[in-house]
Amino acid sequence: MPKGRYKGNKRHFTNFEAMEEQKKKEEKERQWRKEQGETDSEEEEEEEGKKKESGSSSSESESESGEEAKEQKSKGVSSLIECENPNRVVNKPKKVTTMNASTAKVQLSRREREEIEKQRATAHYRKLHAEGRTEEARQDLARLAIIRQQREEAAKKKDEEKKAKEAAAANKREQVARALNKKKT
Repeated sequence: MPKGRYKGNKRHFTNFEAMEEQKKKEEKERQWRKEQGETDSEEEEEEEGKKKESGSSSSESESESGEEAKEQKSKGVSSLIECENPNRVVNKPKKVTTMNASTAKVQLSRREREEIEKQRATAHYRKLHAEGRTEEARQDLARLAIIRQQREEAAKKKDEEKKAKEAAAANKREQVARALNKKKT
């Protein structure tokens, strides 16, 4: 086979009993060092802290492990190695107080926050635009004023033309009426 290929199971698991023996051996060495006075004060503090933790947990773990061993007899190495799946979601019972607090403060995603912020900004701009405080609104109002003035001028011009037409029509009628009156007499 070429180099670098996986040639088989290279995993090595230590036996639980061997681990226990190693712990006992280390403990005996610590005791011996303590008796001889060769340990540093830092090491002693660490050892005492470990002993306190392991002492309280060892009595509990012994009683629990005895019960668990009776209940569970698993095959192979799985009984020796305790591992926890980091992807496993444990359903914990929720308290009412935490549920109310979580519903009160809803965490929004970045896109949702940006969308809400955008809507607020457009509403604010529209409000300012309606009040005439924006530059664009001022330009629109100036154009509107010019258009109104042009429309007023156009309306006046139309009225004048209309009056001129009416006056011309009335003048023509009068001339026709005079001409008709002269013929009759």
